[in-house]
Amino acid sequence: MITEFLPIEPCSLGEGPLWHPGLESLFWFDINSHKMFNWKNGILKTWTFSEPVSAAGWIDDDHLIIASASALIKFSISKDTRETLIDLEADMPHTRSNDGRADPWGGFWIGTMGLKAEQGAGSIYRFHQGQLKKLHKGITIPNSICFSPDRKFVYFTDTSQKKILKQDLDQLTGWPLNEPSILINLKAQGLHPDGSICDSQGYIWNAQYGASRVARYSPEGWLDRVEEVPVSQVTCPSLGGKFFDTLYITSASQGLSNNDLKTEPMAGKVFHFKTDIAGLAEYQVKI
Repeated sequence: MITEFLPIEPCSLGEGPLWHPGLESLFWFDINSHKMFNWKNGILKTWTFSEPVSAAGWIDDDHLIIASASALIKFSISKDTRETLIDLEADMPHTRSNDGRADPWGGFWIGTMGLKAEQGAGSIYRFHQGQLKKLHKGITIPNSICFSPDRKFVYFTDTSQKKILKQDLDQLTGWPLNEPSILINLKAQGLHPDGSICDSQGYIWNAQYGASRVARYSPEGWLDRVEEVPVSQVTCPSLGGKFFDTLYITSASQGLSNNDLKTEPMAGKVFHFKTDIAGLAEYQVKI
């Protein structure tokens, strides 16, 4: 059971943990409160936005790309300046961004979804070389976007479908080559795959919302191990620390009753523990 957590206020919907390899610190979001956080050496920094923000990638040691409900933003950490790089469903006020991650070619993948998780209201996009291209549509809750270390595959899910998919990528450009196939089918277990990362061995760590656990799967899709978390609504993992061997896990308190919160008072916290497997540095976004 993972019991260590950062000494911070809980999030309503903690998401998008990003270990910045240059700054050696953790960023994450509370989507519902429109906030981004940074934790380094025991110091917490907080930024507030005018709309939901959910995911980020690092551009350099002072700039992030941040996905908001209506745009991809270039954000200066030191100056708190925000420059819109490109609109993201800005003409669709009923949607927001959700899970996202940089790819090995300097691109940034981002999913969108309905504000109330309306069925099929979302999509998955790739931002690359200044252009935003829709790759998948009809998604309800996009999650699990991550990339195999050999650059051959992207993984993603529609959480509502309970299946993690795999799609071949062009190793020169990073664009999808074919239709995705099912890698991990969790429907029979009733599990809801949320955010995922790949480690240095190519295994997938997946947070399973509502199940109080993070599970590690092989590149072939078989279950390797399960790490239990003392809260039900785990949302996304990130491997960080100096040697990328600390697993950080965001969680959510949204929707829990007062009785639920008595049972799991740490809901919404960011948990962490040391693993015996190294992760990978997050890829740099090139704009």
